[in-house]
Amino acid sequence: MRKLVKKQEDEGAEIDLTPMLDVVFIMLIFFIVVASFIKEAGIEINRPDNTNSDPSDATSILVRIQSDDQIWMENRRVDARAVRANIQRLLAADPEQAVSIKVDKGAKANTVVEVADSAREAGAGAINWASGERK
Repeated sequence: MRKLVKKQEDEGAEIDLTPMLDVVFIMLIFFIVVASFIKEAGIEINRPDNTNSDPSDATSILVRIQSDDQIWMENRRVDARAVRANIQRLLAADPEQAVSIKVDKGAKANTVVEVADSAREAGAGAINWASGERK
């Protein structure tokens, strides 16, 4: 008799998951709403207009970073430590010039950031970014 009563109690005991699912959906909605207000930190990039797609025009200083991290300015290879001095020299002739950094696919981010920092330290007013040739 005791076994029969216990068996009936086990069959009647069920877990209702509906409140748990409600809580999960409320949390999901909360995190979606909160994530839309989070501002991502990043680098502001000035891209050249399509009307003037060639960054090597006479009004800007062109720095090209190739896919093997070689830095080129004025048709000659430049060491990363000399970028700042070269930009300062070119800005001395025309302080209103912008610096255009053309980056080929495969260049390391460390090299790109180093060149951009050197341009800012040299006193460049505007730094434009252009993507290089894709091979």
